[in-house]
Amino acid sequence: MLSERVLTSVMRILSPAYLRTEPVELSRLPLPEPGHRYTLYAHVPFCERLCPYCSFNRFLFAEERARSYFRHLRAEMRMAADLGYDFCSLYVGGGTPTILVDELCETIDLARTLFPGIREVSAETSPNHITDENIEALRSRVQRLSVGVQSFDDALLHQMARYDKYGCGEVVFEHVKRAAGKFHSLNVDMIFNFPSQTREILERDIEMVKATGANQTTFYPLMVSPKMRHELERTIGRVDLVREVDYYRIVCEGLAPEFQPSSAWTFSKDVDSMIDEYIVDTEEYLGIGSGAMSFLGGRVYHNTFSLRDYERRIREGRMSVAKAGRPFGRFARMRYRFMGELFGLSLDKQAFRRDFGVPVSLGLAGEVAFFKAVGAIAHEDAETMVLSPKGRYLLLVMMRESLAANNDIRDVERSLLPADEKALLIDDGPHPCMAVRDEMLVTA
Repeated sequence: MLSERVLTSVMRILSPAYLRTEPVELSRLPLPEPGHRYTLYAHVPFCERLCPYCSFNRFLFAEERARSYFRHLRAEMRMAADLGYDFCSLYVGGGTPTILVDELCETIDLARTLFPGIREVSAETSPNHITDENIEALRSRVQRLSVGVQSFDDALLHQMARYDKYGCGEVVFEHVKRAAGKFHSLNVDMIFNFPSQTREILERDIEMVKATGANQTTFYPLMVSPKMRHELERTIGRVDLVREVDYYRIVCEGLAPEFQPSSAWTFSKDVDSMIDEYIVDTEEYLGIGSGAMSFLGGRVYHNTFSLRDYERRIREGRMSVAKAGRPFGRFARMRYRFMGELFGLSLDKQAFRRDFGVPVSLGLAGEVAFFKAVGAIAHEDAETMVLSPKGRYLLLVMMRESLAANNDIRDVERSLLPADEKALLIDDGPHPCMAVRDEMLVTA
């Protein structure tokens, strides 16, 4: 698809520039601005096993290390409260946030105490953490539980080094099914367009998702770290972006009508379901924890990736921000709004004009003209611009490239860690596909 190739090329130029950061000496993040809505993101960078395709900041789990980290995470949360922030929602990601459920519960409880505006809590988990005990502990605290499944196909689970970690597809299915109906939103995270994934495998995965009883699913396209594209091609095959649009169509058609799009890659049974990309609902967010990212006042901030440096900063009474980007100019902020809202399927034209002093059709004349020319807009009136099915795919492409560029940053930051912390990135447990473990680095 020509429009996909154009957007992919443009995003591969723009995303690294927008996300570029430099070291800064800051003891605190900026103060909140009156009238702005914010999301709080808390990062828990520990896993029992390390998936080779994951580019998020994560380390091998050790209980003492993780409990110490949770204590420092809550201390940083208090610093955000001292700045005067309140938040409308909390998203806990990782890593595996449910690695120590008692610590996670204490952290969520503190957040609700410090920030009375929080109405929704979303947390990620792994299939093996869906136990009756964990469900009971979380169901009153978490409104959206997102389970990292990726695929129910045993061959793909082997390739992704997940089979020995979580079991076969049927075992994973039973874990997910156990949590159905226990949370306002139970989301199943899936991957499509993996090099060895056939149409039949994808169609079966879609049917398995529907059979779990979950009321939401997110189908991410395979997103490859730019620095690792050639390594991926050499080890497991080339990511076929030509095929991607066909697979996306299979996902959309296979989930309908039971599941309807609530973002470009999230599909829900309920119209009021939470989704995982919080920039749709709140343009600005504050990240706490090692490796977390913030976007505040039109500027990107990155927290330190080093666990030692993270705890040192918190003990010294500082927040963990280590790098910051240049402030976005007005044009960059308009583009950010355009992508964020349209990823959520529609753009509020009146709010755009109010906030930027110009209609979107003039402020982003080139972008709007392109989207209209390629048939990406299904409906437009004085108030709203709504995406067509083709437009949803093009926003998926834009987000895919933006997050892939972010993965590149994470890869670089991990390469700068001290030697003893790099050792925590090496998983010596048994993997069924050693070549994939050693050489493949993609992200879901």
